[in-house]
Amino acid sequence: MENIELARILAETADLMEIAAEDGFRIRSFRNAASVIEGYPERVASILHDPARKVTDIPGIGKGIASVLEELDKRGSFERRDLLLEKYPPTALEMLRIQGLGPKTIALLIETFRISTLDDLKRLAEEQKIRTLPRLGAKLEEKVLRGIEQYRKTAGRFLLNFAEQIATELSQYLRETEGVDRVTTAGSFRRGKETVGDLDLLVTGPDPVKALDRFAAHGKIQDMLAKGENKASAKVGVEGIQVDVRTLPTESFGAAMQYFTGSKEHNVALRQRSLKMGFTLNEYGLFTLEGNSRVASETEEEIYNKLGLAWIPPELRENQGEIDAAENNALPVLLELGQMKGDIHMHTRESDGRASLEEMAETARGHGYEYIAITDHSKALAMANGLDETRCIAFAQRVRALDHSALGIRVMSGLECDILKDGRMDLNDEALSQLDLVVASVHSYMNLEAAEMTDRYLACLENPHVKVIGHPTGRVLLHRDAFVYDFERIAKAAAAKGVAMEINASPERLDLHASLIRIAKSKGCRFTISTDAHHPKHMANMTYGVRMARRGWLTQPDVLNTLPYEQFRKALRP
Repeated sequence: MENIELARILAETADLMEIAAEDGFRIRSFRNAASVIEGYPERVASILHDPARKVTDIPGIGKGIASVLEELDKRGSFERRDLLLEKYPPTALEMLRIQGLGPKTIALLIETFRISTLDDLKRLAEEQKIRTLPRLGAKLEEKVLRGIEQYRKTAGRFLLNFAEQIATELSQYLRETEGVDRVTTAGSFRRGKETVGDLDLLVTGPDPVKALDRFAAHGKIQDMLAKGENKASAKVGVEGIQVDVRTLPTESFGAAMQYFTGSKEHNVALRQRSLKMGFTLNEYGLFTLEGNSRVASETEEEIYNKLGLAWIPPELRENQGEIDAAENNALPVLLELGQMKGDIHMHTRESDGRASLEEMAETARGHGYEYIAITDHSKALAMANGLDETRCIAFAQRVRALDHSALGIRVMSGLECDILKDGRMDLNDEALSQLDLVVASVHSYMNLEAAEMTDRYLACLENPHVKVIGHPTGRVLLHRDAFVYDFERIAKAAAAKGVAMEINASPERLDLHASLIRIAKSKGCRFTISTDAHHPKHMANMTYGVRMARRGWLTQPDVLNTLPYEQFRKALRP
C-alpha cells in the first residue's frame, strides 16, 4: 500500500472508534499516525519490508501502531478495524461524510433505529423520526437530507492530488512497456477541474497495444471492466477510480489529446465551427468534408490554427468565451507556477501544524520562494490550539527575530484570524496591529442565512488590519458546500478596501473556484494563492491553486504573491 492508503485506513478506523466512543487517547494515536504517514517522504511499506529497519523509528509511530501497519501490509486490514466493522455497518463511514452528523449522533441513530444504509438514514429524516431523540431537531433533519443529496452528487469523484498520484504511478509503469514512447493524461484532470470522476491515459509509440496487457497486469487493478484492441478500462485501487487507457497512432496524438481533454461543451462548439469551415473533427484528426482529406492531427496547435484559432490552454476549455478570445488573439497569458514568489498561509506546531517554523521555512526555500507568512490559528479555534493575544504577540516577536538572517528567506509574522459570528475579529486590534499579515477566515457558524453571512463579511472588511480573506466560500470538496452569501457584493467591497481574495490551494478546498474567480476579478479584486500548509509536504499543493487561477483566467499581475518581497508588502492593504 502507498502511504496515502495506509493513512486513509488509519483515519477511517479512528472515525469508527469515535463512533464506538472508545478511549480518546487511542483515537488520537490513530489520527496522529495517519497524519505522520500521509506526510512521510518515504514509502512506509518499503520500511516494513526491510529487515534492517524499524517502522517505530518514524517519529509518532509506536509499537501498537507498528503492529497495525504490519497487519495492514499483510492482509489489507487489521483486527481492531474488523471488529468495528462487525459492530457498525461499513456505511457508517459514509454517514460521517454527511454534513451535520458527528460520531455520537451516528452511533445514537444506529443503536436506536438499527439503520445500516444511507437510504435508511434518509427515510428517518423524511419521516421526522430524528427529532424524537434528545437534542436533535427538525433543522438537523433538513441538514441531513441536504447532506445526503450533496454526498450522492459527489460520490465517485476524487480529489486532484489523489488522481495525480494514480496518474503518475500508472504513467511511469506504462512507459516501461516496450514499444511505448509517450503516456499522457487527458480529460478533466488535464483541464484542472476541482474533482475528477475518472482518468484518461493516452498511449503512443511504435507498438502501443502492448501497454494494454501491461495495464491489465497491474497489481492495483480491482475490476477489469473492458479490454479491446485499442482501449482498456479498469477500477484501480481500493478507492475504485476508473482508469481508461487508449492507444493511438502517433500521427493522431494531437487530435486525440484535443478530443479526450474536452470539455464536452468546448468540443461541441469546436466541431460546429469545423463544420462551418468545411471540416469534420474527431479523435483521429481534422478532415475536409469533401474528399475526407486529413489536414491536421499530430498536434493540438495545428488543429486550432487550421480552425483560425490560437491554441487554447486546457484549463480554459469550458466554452466560457475562450473560442471567441482565441479567434481574436485575446486569450490571457495565464499565470505559471514558476511565477509564484511566496506562500503566505501556513501553520506550524504553534497551533495545529505538524512542523516547526524553521522546517516550514526550509521547505519554502527549497521551493525557490523569497518569502512566506506564518499564519497560525487564533484562539476561537481551541481544538487547533489557537493563539490568544499574548501568544500571538510573543510568536510574532520570535518570527521577526528569525527572519531572513537565520532562515535565508523572508518570514512574515501573520495569523489566520477567525471572523466571529458578528463580523468582529477574534483578536483585538492591538495584537493584530503588530502582525505583518492577517488572513481573515470563517471556521464557525457556517449555516447562517445569506444576509447575515453577507453582513458578517462586510463587518470583517471594515477592520483595517485584515489583508486577505481566507478560503472565501468555506467549501470542503466532497464534504461541505460553500457558504451562501452575496459574493459579488463582498468581492466589490473587498476590492474597494484593498483586501485580497485567497485562492486556497489545498486539494480539499480549491477555494475560490473558477467562476467566482472571474466574478471577483470583474469587481476589481486581486488575489493571493496559498497552500494553507499544515505540513512541509503540503507546500507542493501550490500547483493546484495555480490551476484554479488559470481556470479563472488569471495572469501574473492579478496575483499579489507573484511580486518580489518588498513590492508584495507595498501591494497589501495599507
